[in-house]
Amino acid sequence: MRLRDAGFVLAFSTALLPLGTPALAKLGLPLNLAAWFPLFFIFGIVPWLDTLFGRETANPATPDECRQREQQACFRMLTLLVLPLWLATLAWCTWQFMKLPLGPPGMLGWILSTGVIGGVLAINPAHELVHKNGRLEPLLGGVLLTSVGYQGFKIEHVRGHHLHVATPGDSSSARLGESVYAFVPRALWRNVRNAWRLEAQRLRGRGQAAWSWRNEMVAWYALWLAFMGFFAGLGGARGLLFFLAQGVVAAATLEVINYIEHYGLERQLLASGRYERVSHLHSWNASQRYTNWLLFNLQRHSDHHAQARRRYQSLLHHPDSPQLPAGYAGMFVLALLPPLWRHVMDPLARAQRRAPT
Repeated sequence: MRLRDAGFVLAFSTALLPLGTPALAKLGLPLNLAAWFPLFFIFGIVPWLDTLFGRETANPATPDECRQREQQACFRMLTLLVLPLWLATLAWCTWQFMKLPLGPPGMLGWILSTGVIGGVLAINPAHELVHKNGRLEPLLGGVLLTSVGYQGFKIEHVRGHHLHVATPGDSSSARLGESVYAFVPRALWRNVRNAWRLEAQRLRGRGQAAWSWRNEMVAWYALWLAFMGFFAGLGGARGLLFFLAQGVVAAATLEVINYIEHYGLERQLLASGRYERVSHLHSWNASQRYTNWLLFNLQRHSDHHAQARRRYQSLLHHPDSPQLPAGYAGMFVLALLPPLWRHVMDPLARAQRRAPT
């Protein structure tokens, strides 16, 4: 591992953000305001850190170097360690929700903060894990997704999104001119439905019953019920509602990121009636170094869609990919302001749609 790769350890720093709330309250900041600190850091401080740390566009020098990086176990261990860290963070946040004397504004801030952290610390590493071969990594990725109630992502993302990305058939590709507020509810509903449909199709293709213990969705929902039971035992009805609410926020956070990653891009429909092959030209890319450390290189999304099995440490920067004007944190805030989003992104998307592929 090169010295600059040590920055990937920053992915774990997100788990420390909730500790800032009680610390700031002890320093005199009103608790209901301190509960919003994680959101302030992620969406207020991280964009400045992106500017401070600059961009990272370097790639492995040779194919051999790329293969060597793929085989380095230290990178794999970082994503595996996320599971216990996130579960401990979620349990602690739930306990604090029960313990702290939060008013309604503070409760809302704490739920939103925990959910966004779940989108970063649970769903993002899960996305890396579910793409990998073998049993362990996809299994742990599924557990992470189930902890935020978005277990269908494991199936729909790999078998649906990657097949249909940048086409009208993809639930997670935002259309040009579509607002994030229209996109996210549609994506959440259709992706859950698609996951059940895809799993039923898989089983019927094997001559097996769709509703059985072999149905992966049934297994993940059984685990979700177990999570619900644990958090109900930890905090009663309030603990259960907190668990469910943070999951909705985490899943919505993921879909906002999907909105950013694919907004307005499209694959050409060929004369054969099939869409052109997915390439690094069909996803938005961002090269901000700090956020790529924080998100295990998720912003090198263009190469991820071109080489879905490639591990995060080996993803390439493609200068000819569609480039976002800022990192994900800044673009997330911009997406929540549709007139400004369209002012910035629609010309870029139109130019990309006109560009030859």
